[in-house]
Amino acid sequence: MKPYVANIINAIILIVLGGWGYFASEAPSLTALIPVCIGIVLIAITPGFRVGNKILVHIAVTLTLLVLIGLLKPLLGVIGRSDYLGLARVIIMMISSLLTFLIFLKSFIDARIK
Repeated sequence: MKPYVANIINAIILIVLGGWGYFASEAPSLTALIPVCIGIVLIAITPGFRVGNKILVHIAVTLTLLVLIGLLKPLLGVIGRSDYLGLARVIIMMISSLLTFLIFLKSFIDARIK
């Protein structure tokens, strides 16, 4: 899979599931919108990413890693609340971000080899 395609898929997952989590919450917090905002930024930089702008590629990788790390706290929160639907949302966002990060990493390794 091309890295920019993985980036778009990950961004859509972050936007949809992050927004769902925010609006489904009984007491929504603005911090729940962080994955949504990161997803919007990832989509916005995709055109430059697609043509090989290295700065935008590194920004996408960094944001993907940050969202992956940042989802650890919500993961612990939904586990503590026994919110199984919330747990599924967070795990899906984490898996998507991890797979996207690994695709980015493979892309960097392949480029280095060339």
